[in-house]
Order: sequence, then C-alpha cells, then structure tokens
Amino acid sequence: MTNLTAQARRQVRGLITMGVITLFSFYTFYFNSDKTEPITFGFIVGNEWALLKEWVVASKTGAGIFIICSTFGILIGYLEFKAKRTLTFSSLIFGFGFVMSFLCWAASGKFIPFTGLLQGSLMLSIPLIFGSMSGLLCEKSGVINIAIEGQLLAAAFVSGIVASLTQSTIWGLVAAPFAGALISLLLAIFAIKYAVDQVIIGFVINVLVIGFTGFIYSELLVEYEDKWNSGPSFASIEIPLLSKIPIIGPVLFNQTIIVYFMYIIVIAIQIALFKSKWGLRTRAVGEMPVAADSVGINVNKLRFFNVMLAGFVAGIGGAYFTIGSVGSFTKQMTAGAGFIALAGLIFGKWSPRGAVIAALFFGFADNLQGTLTIIGLAIPSEFMLMVPYIATIIAVSGVVGRVRAPAADGIPYSRGNK
Repeated sequence: MTNLTAQARRQVRGLITMGVITLFSFYTFYFNSDKTEPITFGFIVGNEWALLKEWVVASKTGAGIFIICSTFGILIGYLEFKAKRTLTFSSLIFGFGFVMSFLCWAASGKFIPFTGLLQGSLMLSIPLIFGSMSGLLCEKSGVINIAIEGQLLAAAFVSGIVASLTQSTIWGLVAAPFAGALISLLLAIFAIKYAVDQVIIGFVINVLVIGFTGFIYSELLVEYEDKWNSGPSFASIEIPLLSKIPIIGPVLFNQTIIVYFMYIIVIAIQIALFKSKWGLRTRAVGEMPVAADSVGINVNKLRFFNVMLAGFVAGIGGAYFTIGSVGSFTKQMTAGAGFIALAGLIFGKWSPRGAVIAALFFGFADNLQGTLTIIGLAIPSEFMLMVPYIATIIAVSGVVGRVRAPAADGIPYSRGNK
C-alpha cells in the first residue's frame, strides 16, 4: 500500500470501510436479528402508474437482500479502483444497500412509504441545492460565501411578505432573488472592495439578517398576520406522462415551479461553468487571479458579478420556504439550511453535480429521521434528530476523501499583489 498514490490509498481505505460496515450489517441485521414481522414498502402516493403498489418482505430476508446489494457495491468499487476512477457509483450502491437493510431491520412490522420518503427528501433538499449553487458560484470565483443562510432567510422573508400583500405567488417569487442579491451586495462590497475577512463578514451578515427578520416578525408579522403574513403558496404542477412514471414520476415531475427552476439552474450552471467562456474565466479568477489579470480579465469585476448572481440563485431557494411550501414566514425558518448547503458544497468537492448529490443525501437523512419517528420506531427521537447533522460532520471530516477548494478561495485580490 506504500507504493500507492494518496488518492489510491484513500480509495483502499474506503473499500475497507465498506467491507467492515457490510460485515457489521450482516451480523446485526441478519445473523443476530430476532426480527420476525414483515416490513411493508409502499410505492404509490398519487395517481401514477402502479407498477408495484406494495412490497411485503420478511424483515430478515429484506435485510439479507440489501446486504448483498452492499456487497455488490464493494465489487463495483474494486472495479472502479482498478480502472483508476472515483468510487462514486459504488458508494451510491453501497449506501442504498446499507440504508435499506437498516430499514428492514429497524422497521420490522411497520409500513414505509418508500416513494413518499423519496419525495419528502427532495423537498427538503431543494433549498440546500439552491444554497450550494450559490456557494459554488462564489467560491469558484474566489469568494467564500458564509452568508448563504442570510441569503435564504432574507429571500424567504421578503417573498412571504410580498406574496401576502399582493396575494400573488408570482410577485413573491420575483421579489425573492432581489432580496438574496441585496445580501450578496453587502458581501461583495465588504469582501471584494474593502477586503474584509470573508468568513467574518459572512457570519456578521447572517446575524444581521436573523436579527432584522426576527424583529420585524415579532413587531409586525405576528400582530398583523392577516395582512402581512398570510400569503398563498404554489401548487404542484404535474408534467403529463412523466408524472405517471412509477416512483420517480411523483418525486421529480409533480412539483412546484420553483423545483422546475432548480432543474434548469443546476443544468445551466453545470454546462456554463465547464463549457463557456464565462465558466473558464470564473475558474481562472478562483484559481490564479494574477494569471487571469495578465490576460485582461477584470478579476474583481467578475467576482462582483458572480457574487450577485449567487444571491439571485439563493433567493429563489429562499422563496421555497414560504411561497413554495407553507406560504407564511416564521422566525429563523431556514434553521441552518445555509450552513448545511455549505457543507454540501464541500462534500460535493466544489462541483455542481457533487453538490446536488450531497444536498440530496442530507435531505434524505433529514427526512428519514422524520419518517422513522412518525412510524413509532423504538429509537429516541433526540438521536434521530441528530442524523442529518451527524451526516454533515461525516461529510466535512474527510471521510469522502481529500477535497481541495479553489486555490484563491477567500483571498482578496488587488492588482500588483501576488
């Protein structure tokens, strides 16, 4: 193992970890399990085509099936390792097998709405995806965006008020990106123009937004709720045919317009960042601003533009908290989503695709604890509430492998300074 590269050694450790977890799963969920009641997985949530309505399987049998799935993931991982590729696909298969074997063991005798579990996971992931895209646009340009939480919260606040006053979700959605951009303007001015420490100014902005929205909520929105805080929310839009596809149809294609905007934005960022002149320049000013400046790129101007663009993106995500779901604003309703989005950005290794996968993972962990609590699983609710945050700690602790931020991330630039 000493002759392997650092990346190969991390992959070997990852495969060994998967193997140990699989052995633990086999012993706990299958060999040493006394669960006898069957578990029922439900696959219908609406009027989609019924390929399979329910799957009733013995707890021990289901655990065994998915433990085999985990083992298959390890084999795929070995092939990826031999081909000198990252263990992405194998990790997904292994993770799916482990979670499902755990469910078969823990939820014995219970009903698990599998499609509903996935649908709820996506809904919880939506603001995280928007937040991670906002952080990506900033950090690929060399600006650390700790203010994602403030961007999301400000947008939720403004969109809720505007939608309440106008009784129009459209106007609420129009206002939300500008609220996010206003927070980004503060970040851009202090971080880029005045070279203030970007981490500190990000936290200050978050505290400012939390305090301001909390004060207005207590003094205005609570007392005059009927006028200022009782807005409508978007209804789901079914895409013909696609929404009928079993499992994935109601999850992906029976959503609000904000979710469909998310699909477009993620795809646009993925393509533009790696296939356009703007994307090349953005990555250049984030990695080597001096070299970018030497070929005529205005580093700080491009950084300023990208930070503002990031605010617009985060603003749409913030609107999901109000007009995308409940319609009304509540104090600190983002509940740390901006920080988890930042963790997802790191977990995803500063790539759009990776950040989306990380956000979906966090959303699934969050929704899983809620689902298991609702069905009355004999696990303390306090422990289940810890699940998404434990997942966040694991994500940023290096378990996913060494991650490297853009070289100039967080470093102010002025012409003549290297």
